[in-house]
This record gives sequence, structure tokens and C-alpha cells, in this order.
Amino acid sequence: MIKTVADTVDFIESRKKFGSKPGLERINHLLDQLHHPEKNLTFIHIAGTNGKGSTVSFLANMLEKSGLTVGTFTSPYIENFNERISLDGKPISDEALTKVIQVLEPFVKESDELNCSLTEFELVTAAAFLYFKEKKPDVVILEVGLGGLLDSTNVVFPILTAITTIGLDHTAVLGDTIEEIAAQKAGIIKNNVPLVTGNITPAAKAVIDHIAAEKKASVAHFGQSFEINYKGPDPKWGEQFDFTNENGKINQLYVPLLGRHQVENAALAIELFYLSCQKLGLPFSDKPVRQGLAAVTWPARMEKVSQEPLIVLDGAHNPHAMGRLVENIKNEFQVNKVYVLFSALERKDITTMIKQLLTISHAEIYLTSFDFPEALQLEKNYQEIDTQRIRIASLWQFGFASILEQAQPDDLILITGSLYFISEVRGLIKDLI
Repeated sequence: MIKTVADTVDFIESRKKFGSKPGLERINHLLDQLHHPEKNLTFIHIAGTNGKGSTVSFLANMLEKSGLTVGTFTSPYIENFNERISLDGKPISDEALTKVIQVLEPFVKESDELNCSLTEFELVTAAAFLYFKEKKPDVVILEVGLGGLLDSTNVVFPILTAITTIGLDHTAVLGDTIEEIAAQKAGIIKNNVPLVTGNITPAAKAVIDHIAAEKKASVAHFGQSFEINYKGPDPKWGEQFDFTNENGKINQLYVPLLGRHQVENAALAIELFYLSCQKLGLPFSDKPVRQGLAAVTWPARMEKVSQEPLIVLDGAHNPHAMGRLVENIKNEFQVNKVYVLFSALERKDITTMIKQLLTISHAEIYLTSFDFPEALQLEKNYQEIDTQRIRIASLWQFGFASILEQAQPDDLILITGSLYFISEVRGLIKDLI
């Protein structure tokens, strides 16, 4: 029986053994039994390979600065499980989380008895709906877990949808081509509900436009309906840009997250905010845009956790994200040497990500593992890519210690890969530095 928050999190994470099982039958059956707590809530639904989390954060901040109460549902968490379900930037309390999981516990056990076991993500999705039903936020920004069409969040009828980026990830589930993955992401498009897309390829755009036309959903594409004028990194930390859409131009915007891709995510969020104002009857102005963007914090996305030595964390967990990370390192850091501590999950394209890191000519890579199911297998991956610039660290703590001993004041220490890995490392670094 669930009594404490520790019991609660243990119960939720025990569902990991069922993995990811795409499909809406289980979640719909559960929501039927719960009398559909998601009904009468206002949703904005966001899918994409990368960039979902920061887009959610940008948009939530702008809506909050406009005076709205905003719920968010995201994954994974970085510091505390409760982060996944938040209200106005404040994670669900231990007491509230325990309460909603206590409500769900008998339904979960029944699903096990009927051999249609609910997954961890389905359980947490239902918990979020129960919590938001009680709190009644003005709007809930819902992040897709995996894909879109068959994701358990795809039971809602939102006022807006968005697709941030599309790259090759989760190919065993979503398909082997950009077109197949785009079709899965586009599964969140609803009849007559406007869609906003980020910086996506023409092949993905064609698939999305076709599905949107069938659904009679208007589409605002990055680079067409709205644009950025990228002005480069901020002297301290972050990025500067101008934004233009049909409403006009907003000059000299600033985001405190590093990387051009974050500017693209911010632009997508601004367009969503602009359309949200129309849908919700709010005035659209520069002020909440500027304030909302400038106030964003998003852990483990080009996050500087130390200046001396310079340590940056980035959860680049697939080739699409790794490509943007490598681009940022090459373009925005004038350093002597880059020490990389890298780990990932076995189901990811590890070989490609390591090859991408090796294109940083002055990088030395420490390949390591961590305490998580499916974590990288060192011997297997080292044999696949044998280079003098790759070191093996049997424990990531040893690799990190070795890097700290060698790093000079003009070097960069980059910790990257799985967000689960980054979360584990970040906890130690925050305690040490």
C-alpha cells in the first residue's frame, strides 16, 4: 500500500518493467473508469524529436507573465520526479502526488490482473490529468512522451498543437525514415486545430502538410509564417535574436539558454503564444514575450554548472540533438581542449553520436556507463569505435575525476548523452561545486 512519497515514486518506477507499449486502448480504458479527468481542461499539445521541453518552458513562462495559471506535463525529470507535473513552474507537492497515485493504485493492479498492464508513462499521464482536474489551470501544456499518434497523451483535444523537430530516434517503434517518423508525430494533429512547426526538413514538412490538409488544420511553419534574425550569442550566456510574424517584428529578444536551436525553440514558442492569445482572448504584446523568455531556466540543456573549471551539461541523447550540440561547441566556444564525458542508452545510435563528437578536432572523449536499465555497454561500443581520442571509464565518477585532474583553465568539460545520465551526474556536481 502506498503511504509515503517514496512509496509513490517506487510504485511509479516499478512500471518501467513493462517498457513502452504504444497504443491508446489502456489509457482510454483507465480514463473511462476515472470519468475522464482530462475533459474540460484546455490543452496545448507539443510533439517532436527534440526541443519539446524548452519550448514548453518558454511558452509556459510567457503565458504566466500574461496572468494565466499554467500546468505543464514533461519528461524525463532532472532533479526530482515531481518536476514532470508542475503548476506555474512549481512541481506537484509530495502530498498531492501521493494522493493521485493512491487513487490510481487499484486500477493499476486490476490492469495487471487482466494482463493489460499500464506502463509508467500511462500511469503518470493519468496522474497529471487528475491533478490538473483538481487545480483547474487556465491552460495545460502537454508534452508527448514518444511519437504522437499512439502516445498516451493523444487522448486530448487541444486548442493548439506543435511539432518542434523531427529526426531519426526511437526507430524501432516509430519507423526507419524521416517520413515515417513525421507521420507518427503528425498523429497529434486534430480537426480544425492550428498547428505550429519548428525547423523541420522538406521531407517531414510534406508529410505534415498532407495530414494537416486532411484534418483541415492550418499550419504555421518556421521560416515561412514566422522567422528569426539570429544575432549571435549574448556576451554573458544565452542568445539574441529578432522575431517576425504576421503581427510584426519584435527586436532584441534574449534567451538565457545557449545554442541557435534554442532560438528556434523560442521562436516556435512565441508563435504558439501569439495563437494562444487569439484562442484565449488575451492581448498579444512584447512585454510577456521578453519577460517570459528571459526568465526561462532549463536544466541539462547547454547548462553551465561551473565557470572555473568551465563545465557544461547537455542531454543530447540522439544524433539529431548531438548534431546541434557539436555545432554549438564548434561555433560558440573558443577553448583549447574539450573533455567529453559521454554515456547513453543502448537503444540509441551510440556509434553515430560518438562519431559526431569526434568531429570536434580538439575533443577527448571518455566513454562511460551509469546505473540505469539499458545503459551503454562499454566493451561492445569501444570495440565498434577504437580511436586514440576515446578513453574508457568503468565508472563515470572515475572519468569525471580524471578529467578534472587534467583540465586547464582554458578548457571545456562537456558532459552529454542520456538525460538519465545527465541527471545522475548533475546531482554530484551540484554537491561538489
